[in-house]
Amino acid sequence: MVEEGALLWEPTPDVVRAARITRYMERLGRTGDYEDVWKWSVESPADFWTSIWDYFGVVGTRGDGPVIQGTMPDAEWFTGSALNYAENALRGHPGRTAVIFRNESGSRWQYSLGELREEVARVRAGLVRLGVGRGDRVAAYVPNVPEALIAFLATASLGAIWSSCSPDFGAPSVTDRFAQIEPKVLIAVDGYRYGGKAYDRSQVVREIAGKLPTLEATVWIPTLLEGAPGNGVSWDDLRAETAPLEFERVPFGHPLWVLYSSGTTGLPKPIVHGHGGIVLEHLKSLSFHQDLGEGDVFFWYTTTGWMMWNYLIGGLLVGSTVLLYDGSAAHPDTGALWRVAAEEGVTYFGTGAPYIMASMKAGVKPQGLDRLRGIGSTGSPLPPEGFAWVYSDVKPDVQLGSFSGGTDVCTGFVGAVPLLPIRAGVIPCRCLGASVESFDPAGASIVGEVGELVITRPMPSMPVMFWNDPSGDRYRESYFADYPGVWRHGDWIKILSDGGCVIYGRSDSTLNRGGVRMGTSEFYRVVERFPEIADSLVIDTGQLGQEGRLLLFVTLTEGAELSDELTSRLRTALRTELSPRHVPDEIHVVPGIPRTLSGKKLEVPVRKILLGTPVEKAANPDAMANPEVLTHFTPQQ
Repeated sequence: MVEEGALLWEPTPDVVRAARITRYMERLGRTGDYEDVWKWSVESPADFWTSIWDYFGVVGTRGDGPVIQGTMPDAEWFTGSALNYAENALRGHPGRTAVIFRNESGSRWQYSLGELREEVARVRAGLVRLGVGRGDRVAAYVPNVPEALIAFLATASLGAIWSSCSPDFGAPSVTDRFAQIEPKVLIAVDGYRYGGKAYDRSQVVREIAGKLPTLEATVWIPTLLEGAPGNGVSWDDLRAETAPLEFERVPFGHPLWVLYSSGTTGLPKPIVHGHGGIVLEHLKSLSFHQDLGEGDVFFWYTTTGWMMWNYLIGGLLVGSTVLLYDGSAAHPDTGALWRVAAEEGVTYFGTGAPYIMASMKAGVKPQGLDRLRGIGSTGSPLPPEGFAWVYSDVKPDVQLGSFSGGTDVCTGFVGAVPLLPIRAGVIPCRCLGASVESFDPAGASIVGEVGELVITRPMPSMPVMFWNDPSGDRYRESYFADYPGVWRHGDWIKILSDGGCVIYGRSDSTLNRGGVRMGTSEFYRVVERFPEIADSLVIDTGQLGQEGRLLLFVTLTEGAELSDELTSRLRTALRTELSPRHVPDEIHVVPGIPRTLSGKKLEVPVRKILLGTPVEKAANPDAMANPEVLTHFTPQQ
């Protein structure tokens, strides 16, 4: 077992000197340690965010309005300014490589910045012919392919509003999202390939289009078929005409895109982010925390239905080459993504924590990662064993950054920075400009104890609104109901005395045994260390102050069985490493652990099922990666 907090990596003087955040601090005349700069960034937000605009030379007009006025949830930023995300993303030398595309079949394309600009200009002109203008919505049902990025940039350049879903979403899940925003144009693929299989989605697209009454055109990107199936516009027709590339500069808070909450237990929240907030936040985060810039190749394994796609394409803002990948991370085997990273000279490799753990369990030993400087992990807490595996089996001198944030802010607010060491299971710092604290139930800030993760001062990338929420009531209820004027995110966090952080999972999935509260991530760390356990889910059925039963569900690795001997070892480990009260009352084998489409475990819906909620009412199957497994979680078990 790896001890939490064990030192795994320290930045050398050369790493510190070369770090982009070091040059920024020198420009500011602030040569203290990171914690000092962080404190200044949250205590003087107007000065800090102005420095980000100036340091990166944001393209646009800043105007003479205040940098920030008002407080959460009604803060406004840079009033009087005007800018455009696409104009900032597409600046730079036209000859540099902007985008590389790979898929699981081995296909490869790349675009120089000049070629990307030309494609964006063509698609922009096509959207104008379809009547798209400032404020109109363009919805996309697309995988992580270059056409998705090109269409987004074209949409943004017009001041129109983008929203996307991955083509593995079912039709009801897509219409739950897109019907809320009333798109004028739908861009869709006729199918996709995943895990070596082809999936025809042409009928699903027709079903989606038929439920969007405001839709005026469907644009088809050919994947499995040729041209546009039936009525619609082909991608080639959309991009048929050349045109100059222009940019509609819009106010700082003008909607850029609409992202969505998972939608597993209710109608997805349509979260709207503005051009300015995303430009500033992604410039800061990608440059100073991921240490990305020109010459870097930036990769994150994601789909267009997860906010990490929006974060990945932000690599264009800092001049990096963005690597897009379409397909399964485990086809033809678990090492597939590591091989692509080696072949493309990736310098920053991002993925979800489950992929790192799956690589560890599969015994993957990546080779050829000579250019790799950073690894990012997000989506769920990465246990100390995952940290240690990266340094023992991937690369000993890489900076591993476990990040936590959310779709709500389209970034991480706790993460890594090149100036700080990496310790097993510990997130090194709170990110610049993110006033993250841990609150006890009374709303008092605590250090060294587990509490609610809150943000006490506004960030520019907080939502400008929820769509169709003119009063702002739904927005306020989502984040500000518990602590007025303070954003409650819904995670458990412990902030250490040196500024490091540990995330313990969702605060609505707490294990409360005999007064001992514990995040589920600690439980999973113990259970999933066993080689026989491929995945697990723990549910505490207690409610209204009464202690319930503690149920552990496990998915076994191939050839393993839940023997008395394995059960005994599991119980012993949980008793000694957590507490006697955290030994499960029952252990059950299930064929799979229910997860969202972005890979997060569905603890709350399963708890509802175990407490008597019918399966069909506990979760939306179209928002899940594997809805068929829900039937294996019933009160009778």
